[in-house]
Amino acid sequence: MNVFSHPEFDDHEHLSFFSDPETGLRAIVAIHNTTRGPALGGCRMFPYATDEEALRDVLRLSRGMTYKSALANLDLGGGKSVIIGNPREHKTEALMEAMGRCLEQLGGHYIAAEDSGTSVPDLQVMGRQTGHVAGVQSRPGFDGETSNGDPSPVTAYGAFVGIQAAVKHQLGSDSLEGLTVAVQGVGNVGFRLARHLRDAGARLWVHDIHQANMDRAVDELGATAVDGDEILYLPVDVLAPCAMGAVLNDQSIDGLHARIVAGAANNQLARPEHDAMLHERGVLYAPDFVINAGGIIDVFHERKGSEPAEVRRHVESIGETLTEIFARSARDGLPTGTIANQLAEERFRNTVR
Repeated sequence: MNVFSHPEFDDHEHLSFFSDPETGLRAIVAIHNTTRGPALGGCRMFPYATDEEALRDVLRLSRGMTYKSALANLDLGGGKSVIIGNPREHKTEALMEAMGRCLEQLGGHYIAAEDSGTSVPDLQVMGRQTGHVAGVQSRPGFDGETSNGDPSPVTAYGAFVGIQAAVKHQLGSDSLEGLTVAVQGVGNVGFRLARHLRDAGARLWVHDIHQANMDRAVDELGATAVDGDEILYLPVDVLAPCAMGAVLNDQSIDGLHARIVAGAANNQLARPEHDAMLHERGVLYAPDFVINAGGIIDVFHERKGSEPAEVRRHVESIGETLTEIFARSARDGLPTGTIANQLAEERFRNTVR
C-alpha cells in the first residue's frame, strides 16, 4: 500500500493506522491540515472491500474537511477517521471504546464526530476513553427542538439554504414553489432536506437503497419513488445527491437533465475534472464541501457554547459563500469547484496561528 505516492495524498500532516485484535478494530485516522486549528471530522464505519479503498476514502475525506472548515470560516483543520467493518454486524461497545483509546493517543490533534455508520451513542462510548469527540451534548437547537449532537438536522438546513442560493443564481427565482427536485438518498439528512423542500413548495422524486426510507418519503412528504438507475437522470430543476460519493462521473454527467446539482453527500465528484465537465454542460454545481458544512458548523458551536441564534446565522452564511462562489465562477469563467478550492486555500494557507 503506497502512501506518499498515493493519488489522494495531499501533503497530509499525519496518518495513523490502528489495530486492536481483541475487539477486531482496524482503523485509519488522517489529519490533513491544522493551520486554522485542530482537525475535526467524522468517524466513518464502513465494510471497505480492501484496505486500499479505506485509505483512499480517509485521505480524500480528510482533505475535504480542511476545505470545508475554511470555507465555513471555522477555526478548525481537517481530519477524518474510518473503521473497517460492517456497522450492522461488527460494531460493539468494546470496539468503540478501543477506537476512543486510539483517538486519545493523538493528543487532541484530531477530534472525531458522527459520520456514516456511527451515531451519537457510539461517540459517547468512545468518549469514555477520550475527550476528543464532538457532537455528543444535548442543547437547545435553533429550530426549537432539542439538539442531541446529531448533525443531520443542521446539515439538512444548510443544504436547503444552499439550494435556495443556487436556484436564485441559476434560475433567477427567490421562491422554490413548483421547483422539481430529485433527492438521491433519503436517510437522516436527505429526508430532512426533502421535508424543507416540500415545505417550500417543491415537488420531489426520491430514491434510497433502503425501501423503508423511500416509503417514508412517499407517505410523509408526498414524494414519488423511482429506481436507482433513474434518479440521476430525471428532467428536474435540481438534483440533490444525499447518499454516498462519486455519483458525478463520465456516464452520469453526460446523462444529466437537471440544471443544478446541489446536495449533502460528500465527494460527489468521482474525479476533480468532473467539476469542469459540469461547468461545460452549463450545470450549476454547488460544491459539496461548501453546501454540506452545517454539521461541522453545529459541532464547532457546541464546543464553543454558542446560542442557537448564532448557530443559525452561521449556517445561513453557507448561502452567502455559495453566492460568492457562483459570482466568481461566472466572472472568471471557471468551474465552481475550482473557485471554491481557491477561496478555501486563500483562507487556510494565509492563516497565521
